[in-house]
Amino acid sequence: MKNICFGFLMHIPYRLRRYRFFDIGQDHYYYEDMASEEDVCRVVERSYMPLCETLLEMVRLSKNRFRCALAISGTTLELLEQYAPEMIDRLRQLFETHCVEPVVTPYSYSLAGEYSFSELQDQLRRQSEKVKDLFGVTGGSVWNAELLYSDELAEQLYAAGYKTLMTEGAKHILSWQSPNYLYQSPVKGKQTVLLRNTALSDGLSFHFSDRSHADYPMDAQRFVSKITALPDGEDIVNVWMGAETFGIRQTAETGIFEFLKAVPYYAIEQSVGFMTPSEAAKKLHPVQTVSSPYPLTWAGEAKDLGEFTGNDLQQEALRQLYSVAERVRMCTDVALRRDWLLLQDVTYMSDMNYNAGGMNGYESPYDAFINYTNILSDFLQRVEEQYPTSIENEELNSLLKTIRNQEQEIAELKRRRKGKGKEDKA
Repeated sequence: MKNICFGFLMHIPYRLRRYRFFDIGQDHYYYEDMASEEDVCRVVERSYMPLCETLLEMVRLSKNRFRCALAISGTTLELLEQYAPEMIDRLRQLFETHCVEPVVTPYSYSLAGEYSFSELQDQLRRQSEKVKDLFGVTGGSVWNAELLYSDELAEQLYAAGYKTLMTEGAKHILSWQSPNYLYQSPVKGKQTVLLRNTALSDGLSFHFSDRSHADYPMDAQRFVSKITALPDGEDIVNVWMGAETFGIRQTAETGIFEFLKAVPYYAIEQSVGFMTPSEAAKKLHPVQTVSSPYPLTWAGEAKDLGEFTGNDLQQEALRQLYSVAERVRMCTDVALRRDWLLLQDVTYMSDMNYNAGGMNGYESPYDAFINYTNILSDFLQRVEEQYPTSIENEELNSLLKTIRNQEQEIAELKRRRKGKGKEDKA
């Protein structure tokens, strides 16, 4: 039986404010709150809310046979809580159907997996805990930022307990093979890998309303027919995209919501089912191993990290950012750790690349780079003041442990003295 695995990514970055060279060392607040609020309200009104309402109706009309996955970054959940709490309520209703799997994604949607696995592990844990706290549900499948995957990363994730990974069904790793099977990673043990069907996913994301595209007009019946026409054995078709596809990239006027709403009707009529990533990993059997020695993503034509690390500006920004990874992870400064988390957002790297289409109001990739590195310079200065690079990481860690132990001893002595004082009065 053929099955569709729908997956939707929700990620809204914090908007960085215009940060000048002369702000370095003077102002440690890096975010444009009003612009962030405007972004959230616009995306929720035009995309996220109508999408969730459509998904709820699809679950209801299909009598719970429709199923899908949602990847929501932790920072996006924070922004929704602050600026659009009604969206949190709608997501809660969606998860309460038990037809939607919350997949695990980096908290700040970062490339930490390529630079600091301990940071990635921490972000995956934090995002999972955030989803659990808000909605009472957990997921075990991993949707890494930009579907980032490599054999080395797969091995590290397996050791950390993650047994189902999601990535791009790129031609250079598949060759003549199809993405419409369940695969396994090269690591020892059973770790399943689901591959995105690039043609169908991008067809909806970028070409749904494109009159020059070969599949225009794409309606629900034709979409399902493409799946039923696949060869026998191709039983899982992974259609994953950014949630902003619905209502922003493809506006409501294109009929994209009506298209999505009609898919379960034609799927059930043609005996096509729906699965979440975890269900696919449990019910299907891997056909063989899929290997990617180098980083693989869903971005650009090359399906690699080029969109985010392809030019000197991006490489320099990432080098500086992750050069202090271990020191920041050792610190207890809440504000410093908070900024470290937010500044890892992959969107800021997109802004330094014309092809990525981010820009966020910048005049050029260089303009985006200057703004980001001004912020980064202030951040690194704060790290240096607290944790000087003249001290080796191991020595610094030892000193910090000594200081923390002393603080605990002092607190314990104060507690005992306070208790003794109460006894004397008695």
